[in-house]
Amino acid sequence: MKYKTRFALYFFVMVIFFLAANFAHPVTPTIIHDLNLHDYMFGVALAATMLTNFLASPFWGKINIYISSRTSILICGFGYGIGQLCFCYATTELQIILARMLSGMFLGGLMVSFLTYIVNVSRPEDQGKYLTYSATIRSVASAFGYLIGGLLGEISVQLAFLSQAFLLMATAVIFFFLCEPDGKGLKELSTGTLIKEANPFQAFLDSRQFMSAAFAMLFAINILINFGNTAFDQAFNYYLKDVLGLTSSYNGIIKAGVGFVSFVSNMTLCVWIINKTKVKRSLTLLITVCSLAAFGTALPFSVGIFVLFSVLVYAGYSVSVPVLQNMIAGKATAEQKNLVMGFFNATYSLGCIVGSLTAGFVYSVHVKLPFVCTCVIYGLGVLAAFLYMNYKGGRKNS
Repeated sequence: MKYKTRFALYFFVMVIFFLAANFAHPVTPTIIHDLNLHDYMFGVALAATMLTNFLASPFWGKINIYISSRTSILICGFGYGIGQLCFCYATTELQIILARMLSGMFLGGLMVSFLTYIVNVSRPEDQGKYLTYSATIRSVASAFGYLIGGLLGEISVQLAFLSQAFLLMATAVIFFFLCEPDGKGLKELSTGTLIKEANPFQAFLDSRQFMSAAFAMLFAINILINFGNTAFDQAFNYYLKDVLGLTSSYNGIIKAGVGFVSFVSNMTLCVWIINKTKVKRSLTLLITVCSLAAFGTALPFSVGIFVLFSVLVYAGYSVSVPVLQNMIAGKATAEQKNLVMGFFNATYSLGCIVGSLTAGFVYSVHVKLPFVCTCVIYGLGVLAAFLYMNYKGGRKNS
C-alpha cells in the first residue's frame, strides 16, 4: 500500500475511533443523576480515568520502542472497550471509579501510540502536518462523537456504551492490520528490562534524558491549558443538565457546533499560525483568548451569550493544542520522540486530572465557580507562554 494512501486510511479510522471514544460523555451526567450520586462525581469519574492515563502514558511511550505502535493500539483498544462496558453497568461510586481507572490505563496507551506511530513512520516533511491532522481529528471528531452519543443516549444509555465498546475494539483491529510495524520487537526486550519499563515512575525518571528548561516550560503550558479546558468542559456538560435542564441530545448538538468551528479554525488559522507566524507569540495570544472567553462565561449573561463564549473557549483550545504539539515534537531528536510524546500525553493527563477534580468540587460550592477557575488557570497558561516566548534558549520553532 502506498505511503499516502496508508496514512489517509489511518486518519479515516482515527476519526471513527474518536467519534466512538466520546459516545459516553454526554450520557455520563444522566447516569450520575439517575443513580443519585454526588454532584462531584462528574469530576471524580474523569479524574480516575486521567490518573491511570497519566501513570501509564510514559510507560507506553517507552514500551513502544520495543513493540510496534499497532500492537499497543490493538491491546489498548480492547482494554479501553472492556473498561467502558464496566462503566456502563456500574451502580456505585466505587464501581464507577474502578471502571474509569481501567479505561484510563488503556486510553493512555492509545493516545501515545497514535502519536508515536506518526512520528516514527511519517516522513520528516510530513510530521508537523500529520500531527496537526491528528490533533484536529481528536478535537473535531470528539465533538461530533458527543452529538452521536447524545442522540444514542436519548434512545438508551446502554446503547451509547455498547456502540462505543464495539467501535473501539473494531477500530483497534483495523489499525493493527493497516499500520506498518515500527518497533524493535519483544525479542530484543529482556524480562528484567520489561519489568523495569512497566514501572510508571521509572518512565518519568527517564524524562531526564531529554528534559530541559524549554521542555519544562512547554510541558507546563500543556498542563495548564488542559487543566483549564477539562475544568471548563466538565462543568459545561453538567451545567447544561443540572442548571439549564437540557437533555444529552442538546449537549451533543452544542458540541457538534463546537466541532464545526474547531474544524474550520484548525484547517485555516492553525495551519497559518504554524507556517506563517512566530508560533510562540501566536500560542500566547490563543491562550489569552481562552482566558478572556472563560471570564465571559462566568458573567450573568443570557444562555445564548454563555454558549457563544463557550464556543470561543473550545475553539481557542482546539487550535492551541496542535500548535503546542508541533512545537514539542519539533524540539525532540529522533531518539527522544517516543519518550517525549509519552511525556506529552502524561502532562496532558495530569492537567485533566486536576481540572476534572477542581471542576467537580468547586461546582458543589457554586455552579459558576468552575468557569472562574478556568479563567484563572488559562491566565497562568498565558504567563507560562509569555515566559517561554521570551526564553532565549527556545528559539527553535519561534
